[in-house]
Amino acid sequence: MLPDENSFWRKSAREPVQLTTGPLNFSVPLPSRDGKKLFALGSQPRSEMVRYDAKSGALLPFLADTDAAQVDFSRDGKWAAYVRSTDGTLWRSKLDGSDRRQLTYAPLQATVPHWSPDSTQIAFSGAKPGDAFKIWLISAEGGNPEQVSSGKSDLDPSWSKDGSAIMFGVLPFADNPEPAKIMLLDLKTRAQTELPGSEGICCPRWSPDGRWVIALSTDSQKLLLLDLSTHKWRQLADKMGTIGYMTWSRDSKYVSFDTSFTADPALFRVQPVDGEVRRIVSLNNIHRFFSQWGEWSGLAPDGSPLLVRDISTQEIYALDWTLP
Repeated sequence: MLPDENSFWRKSAREPVQLTTGPLNFSVPLPSRDGKKLFALGSQPRSEMVRYDAKSGALLPFLADTDAAQVDFSRDGKWAAYVRSTDGTLWRSKLDGSDRRQLTYAPLQATVPHWSPDSTQIAFSGAKPGDAFKIWLISAEGGNPEQVSSGKSDLDPSWSKDGSAIMFGVLPFADNPEPAKIMLLDLKTRAQTELPGSEGICCPRWSPDGRWVIALSTDSQKLLLLDLSTHKWRQLADKMGTIGYMTWSRDSKYVSFDTSFTADPALFRVQPVDGEVRRIVSLNNIHRFFSQWGEWSGLAPDGSPLLVRDISTQEIYALDWTLP
C-alpha cells in the first residue's frame, strides 16, 4: 500500500536541521546501528608558515600566529601581504607581525596576493560564493577593493616593473572550454589584450626587472619562460611531477618552484639565462598544508624558501540525536 500522498510531501518539504555550530568542519557522517548516535569526523584546519634554513636543515617558524597560507613581500622587504588559511581573508603586516591590518572580509575569498612595485597597492584574485574569480586591487592601507578584470576565471595577477600593467592567467571553466591564456591589463586605460603565443599557458609571474615571464602549461607539468626582448617561449622543465607555486628572486636571477604528486617531491631553483635547474631540498617528509589552490611555496625577503606546514587537528565525534 502506498503512503498517503499529502503526508509524503509534508515530510519531504521539511527544512534541514543544523546539528552543529562552531569552528569545526564535520565530514563523513555515519549513524550508529541503533540510530541513537551520529558519528562524524571533526577537523580544525590550521597552518603554519615555515622558513627552510639551509645551514641547519631545519624548518623555522615564519609569520607566527597568522595562519598565513600564501604570502608576498613588498619590494623594500618591509611588508608582507598574506591570505589566511582559515577564512581566505587578505591581511598585511610588517615582517615582525606588527601593524597588522585586515584588508578583505568574507564572503570575498582572496588568493595569490602581489604587491605593486611602489608598495601602495596589492593585486589579488578573489571571488564571492557563486561568482567567478576576478582580479582585484586594494590599497595597502585598506578600503574598498576594486575589481579590475571581467573574465570568468582570472587568476595569478603579476605586476609590470613600473606598475602600469598587470599580467594574469585565464583558465578554462565549465561553460567555456577554450584553452588557457595570459592577459595583459593596462591599468590606465583598463584595456585587456591577450599575450601573443600564450594559448594553453597559465599562471604568469613577471620578473621584477621586467625582462622575463615564467608560466606553466595548463596541466602544470611544464615550466615555461618568455623572453620579452625576443617574445619567444622556451621550456625550462618537464616530467618532474606537478609543478606548483613559482617565485622570482628579488634580483630576477632565478625562480623557485616546488613539485608534488611525484615519488620525490622537492623544491627547485632554475636560472632563466642558462635554464639550469638545481634541487634545493626534498619535501618527502614534510606534511604540507593543502588549500583550495594546492600546496604553497615561496621565498622570504632574504631568499630563504618558505613552505606551509599542516598542523590541523582531526578527531571523531559522537552526537546524540533523535530521528523524527
